[in-house]
Amino acid sequence: MQWLEGLWTKEGAGIDKNAPPLTGLALFLDILRREWWEMVKLNLLFIIASLPVVTMPAAMLAMARVCVSFARDENTYLLRDFLEAFKRFAARGTALAAVSGLLVAAGIYATTSYAGAARLQLVYSLPFAISLAVTLFLILLSAYATVLLARQDLSLWETLRQAAFFALAKPLPMLAALGFVAALWIAHILFYPVSVFMPATMNFSLGMFALCFAARNVAAEKRRRLPEPAGSGL
Repeated sequence: MQWLEGLWTKEGAGIDKNAPPLTGLALFLDILRREWWEMVKLNLLFIIASLPVVTMPAAMLAMARVCVSFARDENTYLLRDFLEAFKRFAARGTALAAVSGLLVAAGIYATTSYAGAARLQLVYSLPFAISLAVTLFLILLSAYATVLLARQDLSLWETLRQAAFFALAKPLPMLAALGFVAALWIAHILFYPVSVFMPATMNFSLGMFALCFAARNVAAEKRRRLPEPAGSGL
Protein backbone atom coordinates (compact mmCIF):
# COMPACT_ATOMS: atom_id res chain seq x y z
CA MET A 1 0.00 0.00 0.00
CA GLN A 2 3.04 2.31 0.05
CA TRP A 3 2.47 3.29 -3.57
CA LEU A 4 -1.03 4.51 -2.66
CA GLU A 5 0.28 6.53 0.29
CA GLY A 6 3.00 8.04 -1.89
CA LEU A 7 0.43 9.09 -4.46
CA TRP A 8 -1.04 11.60 -1.98
CA THR A 9 1.83 12.46 0.37
CA LYS A 10 4.94 12.73 -1.80
CA GLU A 11 6.56 16.08 -2.47
CA GLY A 12 5.43 17.95 -5.57
CA ALA A 13 7.55 18.61 -8.64
CA GLY A 14 10.32 21.16 -8.29
CA ILE A 15 11.95 23.54 -10.74
CA ASP A 16 15.40 23.70 -12.29
CA LYS A 17 17.41 26.28 -10.32
CA ASN A 18 19.56 27.05 -13.38
CA ALA A 19 16.61 27.70 -15.70
CA PRO A 20 15.97 31.33 -16.75
CA PRO A 21 12.98 32.86 -14.94
CA LEU A 22 9.70 32.72 -16.81
CA THR A 23 6.92 35.27 -16.63
CA GLY A 24 3.32 35.71 -17.71
CA LEU A 25 1.68 33.06 -19.84
CA ALA A 26 4.92 31.12 -20.24
CA LEU A 27 5.19 30.73 -16.46
CA PHE A 28 1.51 29.77 -16.19
CA LEU A 29 1.91 27.03 -18.80
CA ASP A 30 5.18 25.82 -17.28
CA ILE A 31 3.61 25.41 -13.84
CA LEU A 32 0.60 23.74 -15.41
CA ARG A 33 2.88 21.31 -17.25
CA ARG A 34 4.68 20.36 -14.05
CA GLU A 35 1.69 20.27 -11.70
CA TRP A 36 -1.14 18.99 -13.90
CA TRP A 37 -1.38 15.64 -12.13
CA GLU A 38 -1.37 17.34 -8.72
CA MET A 39 -4.20 19.58 -9.98
CA VAL A 40 -6.23 16.55 -11.03
CA LYS A 41 -5.84 15.07 -7.54
CA LEU A 42 -6.61 18.45 -5.97
CA ASN A 43 -9.78 18.68 -8.06
CA LEU A 44 -10.85 15.28 -6.75
CA LEU A 45 -10.06 16.28 -3.17
CA PHE A 46 -12.18 19.42 -3.52
CA ILE A 47 -15.16 17.46 -4.87
CA ILE A 48 -14.95 14.86 -2.09
CA ALA A 49 -14.59 17.51 0.62
CA SER A 50 -17.54 19.46 -0.82
CA LEU A 51 -19.98 16.55 -0.83
CA PRO A 52 -21.70 17.64 2.44
CA VAL A 53 -22.27 21.03 0.68
CA VAL A 54 -21.81 23.05 3.90
CA THR A 55 -18.10 22.24 3.73
CA MET A 56 -17.74 23.70 0.23
CA PRO A 57 -16.39 27.13 1.36
CA ALA A 58 -13.72 25.50 3.52
CA ALA A 59 -12.84 23.13 0.68
CA MET A 60 -12.61 26.07 -1.72
CA LEU A 61 -10.21 27.93 0.59
CA ALA A 62 -8.16 24.76 1.08
CA MET A 63 -7.94 24.34 -2.69
CA ALA A 64 -6.95 28.00 -3.02
CA ARG A 65 -4.20 27.55 -0.42
CA VAL A 66 -2.67 24.68 -2.42
CA CYS A 67 -3.03 26.65 -5.67
CA VAL A 68 -1.20 29.58 -4.05
CA SER A 69 1.73 27.21 -3.50
CA PHE A 70 1.51 26.16 -7.15
CA ALA A 71 1.54 29.80 -8.28
CA ARG A 72 4.54 30.53 -6.06
CA ASP A 73 6.43 27.51 -7.42
CA GLU A 74 6.60 26.03 -3.93
CA ASN A 75 6.81 22.33 -3.20
CA THR A 76 3.53 20.95 -1.91
CA TYR A 77 2.40 17.93 0.08
CA LEU A 78 -1.05 17.79 -1.36
CA LEU A 79 -3.13 15.88 1.17
CA ARG A 80 -1.41 17.36 4.23
CA ASP A 81 -1.58 20.93 2.94
CA PHE A 82 -5.21 20.55 1.89
CA LEU A 83 -6.37 19.11 5.21
CA GLU A 84 -4.47 21.70 7.26
CA ALA A 85 -5.98 24.56 5.23
CA PHE A 86 -9.43 22.96 5.37
CA LYS A 87 -9.37 23.11 9.17
CA ARG A 88 -7.80 26.57 9.36
CA PHE A 89 -10.23 28.29 6.99
CA ALA A 90 -13.46 26.51 7.93
CA ALA A 91 -15.01 29.46 9.80
CA ARG A 92 -13.58 32.35 7.79
CA GLY A 93 -14.10 30.59 4.48
CA THR A 94 -17.77 30.03 5.25
CA ALA A 95 -18.18 33.65 6.38
CA LEU A 96 -16.42 34.96 3.28
CA ALA A 97 -18.55 32.78 0.99
CA ALA A 98 -21.73 34.00 2.70
CA VAL A 99 -20.78 37.68 2.47
CA SER A 100 -19.51 37.43 -1.11
CA GLY A 101 -22.53 35.39 -2.22
CA LEU A 102 -25.00 37.88 -0.75
CA LEU A 103 -23.22 40.89 -2.25
CA VAL A 104 -22.86 39.38 -5.72
CA ALA A 105 -26.44 38.05 -5.69
CA ALA A 106 -27.75 41.50 -4.75
CA GLY A 107 -25.70 43.06 -7.52
CA ILE A 108 -26.94 40.58 -10.13
CA TYR A 109 -30.54 41.09 -9.02
CA ALA A 110 -30.22 44.88 -9.29
CA THR A 111 -28.53 44.62 -12.69
CA THR A 112 -31.14 42.32 -14.18
CA SER A 113 -33.97 44.44 -12.74
CA TYR A 114 -32.61 47.66 -14.21
CA ALA A 115 -31.85 45.89 -17.51
CA GLY A 116 -35.51 44.94 -17.83
CA ALA A 117 -36.64 48.45 -16.92
CA ALA A 118 -34.18 50.04 -19.36
CA ARG A 119 -35.83 48.19 -22.24
CA LEU A 120 -39.03 50.07 -21.47
CA GLN A 121 -37.70 53.43 -20.31
CA LEU A 122 -34.35 54.90 -21.31
CA VAL A 123 -34.04 56.75 -17.99
CA TYR A 124 -33.08 53.45 -16.33
CA SER A 125 -29.99 53.07 -18.54
CA LEU A 126 -27.78 54.97 -16.09
CA PRO A 127 -28.83 52.91 -13.02
CA PHE A 128 -28.30 49.78 -15.12
CA ALA A 129 -24.76 50.84 -16.06
CA ILE A 130 -23.94 51.69 -12.45
CA SER A 131 -25.33 48.42 -11.08
CA LEU A 132 -23.44 46.47 -13.76
CA ALA A 133 -20.16 48.18 -12.82
CA VAL A 134 -20.78 47.59 -9.11
CA THR A 135 -21.59 43.92 -9.71
CA LEU A 136 -18.39 43.45 -11.70
CA PHE A 137 -16.45 45.13 -8.88
CA LEU A 138 -18.07 42.79 -6.32
CA ILE A 139 -17.11 39.75 -8.39
CA LEU A 140 -13.51 40.98 -8.57
CA LEU A 141 -13.55 41.70 -4.84
CA SER A 142 -14.79 38.16 -4.09
CA ALA A 143 -12.12 36.59 -6.30
CA TYR A 144 -9.31 38.63 -4.77
CA ALA A 145 -10.64 38.03 -1.25
CA THR A 146 -10.55 34.26 -1.75
CA VAL A 147 -6.94 34.33 -2.89
CA LEU A 148 -5.82 36.85 -0.26
CA LEU A 149 -7.38 34.93 2.61
CA ALA A 150 -5.77 31.68 1.47
CA ARG A 151 -2.42 33.35 0.83
CA GLN A 152 -1.99 35.67 3.82
CA ASP A 153 -4.31 34.17 6.49
CA LEU A 154 -5.86 37.55 7.38
CA SER A 155 -8.95 38.50 9.33
CA LEU A 156 -12.15 38.65 7.32
CA TRP A 157 -12.33 42.44 7.52
CA GLU A 158 -8.70 42.91 6.48
CA THR A 159 -9.19 40.44 3.64
CA LEU A 160 -12.17 42.38 2.27
CA ARG A 161 -10.37 45.71 2.70
CA GLN A 162 -7.32 44.59 0.76
CA ALA A 163 -9.44 42.80 -1.84
CA ALA A 164 -11.40 46.01 -2.47
CA PHE A 165 -8.14 47.88 -2.98
CA PHE A 166 -6.78 45.39 -5.50
CA ALA A 167 -10.12 45.11 -7.30
CA LEU A 168 -9.82 48.84 -8.00
CA ALA A 169 -6.05 49.07 -8.48
CA LYS A 170 -5.38 45.84 -10.44
CA PRO A 171 -8.62 44.69 -12.10
CA LEU A 172 -7.19 43.44 -15.41
CA PRO A 173 -5.21 40.35 -14.23
CA MET A 174 -8.19 39.07 -12.25
CA LEU A 175 -10.60 39.87 -15.09
CA ALA A 176 -8.42 37.79 -17.41
CA ALA A 177 -8.40 34.93 -14.89
CA LEU A 178 -12.18 35.09 -14.49
CA GLY A 179 -12.51 35.05 -18.29
CA PHE A 180 -10.35 31.91 -18.37
CA VAL A 181 -12.57 30.26 -15.73
CA ALA A 182 -15.68 31.19 -17.71
CA ALA A 183 -14.09 29.73 -20.85
CA LEU A 184 -13.48 26.42 -19.05
CA TRP A 185 -17.15 26.05 -18.16
CA ILE A 186 -18.36 27.27 -21.56
CA ALA A 187 -16.14 24.63 -23.19
CA HIS A 188 -17.66 22.02 -20.88
CA ILE A 189 -21.17 23.04 -21.99
CA LEU A 190 -20.38 23.37 -25.70
CA PHE A 191 -18.54 20.05 -26.03
CA TYR A 192 -20.80 17.99 -23.78
CA PRO A 193 -20.94 14.94 -23.59
CA VAL A 194 -17.31 14.70 -24.80
CA SER A 195 -16.34 17.10 -22.00
CA VAL A 196 -18.36 15.28 -19.34
CA PHE A 197 -15.24 14.59 -17.23
CA MET A 198 -13.89 18.16 -17.26
CA PRO A 199 -15.44 19.19 -13.91
CA ALA A 200 -14.30 15.97 -12.24
CA THR A 201 -10.72 16.23 -13.48
CA MET A 202 -9.67 19.88 -13.79
CA ASN A 203 -12.27 22.67 -13.95
CA PHE A 204 -12.29 23.54 -10.25
CA SER A 205 -8.58 23.29 -9.48
CA LEU A 206 -7.43 24.78 -12.79
CA GLY A 207 -9.87 27.67 -12.42
CA MET A 208 -8.68 28.37 -8.87
CA PHE A 209 -5.06 28.15 -9.99
CA ALA A 210 -5.79 30.78 -12.64
CA LEU A 211 -7.18 33.13 -9.95
CA CYS A 212 -4.19 32.54 -7.66
CA PHE A 213 -1.74 33.03 -10.51
CA ALA A 214 -3.41 36.32 -11.46
CA ALA A 215 -2.98 37.55 -7.87
CA ARG A 216 0.54 36.18 -7.36
CA ASN A 217 2.13 39.65 -7.08
CA VAL A 218 -0.34 41.21 -4.68
CA ALA A 219 1.83 40.53 -1.64
CA ALA A 220 4.55 42.80 -3.01
CA GLU A 221 1.96 45.45 -3.87
CA LYS A 222 0.55 45.18 -0.35
CA ARG A 223 3.92 45.90 1.25
CA ARG A 224 4.36 49.02 -0.86
CA ARG A 225 0.87 50.48 -0.66
CA LEU A 226 -0.99 49.10 2.34
CA PRO A 227 -0.34 49.09 6.09
CA GLU A 228 0.33 45.78 7.77
CA PRO A 229 -2.78 43.75 8.70
CA ALA A 230 -4.15 44.04 12.21
CA GLY A 231 -4.17 40.27 12.70
CA SER A 232 -6.00 37.10 11.79
CA GLY A 233 -9.30 35.62 12.87
CA LEU A 234 -12.92 36.64 12.40
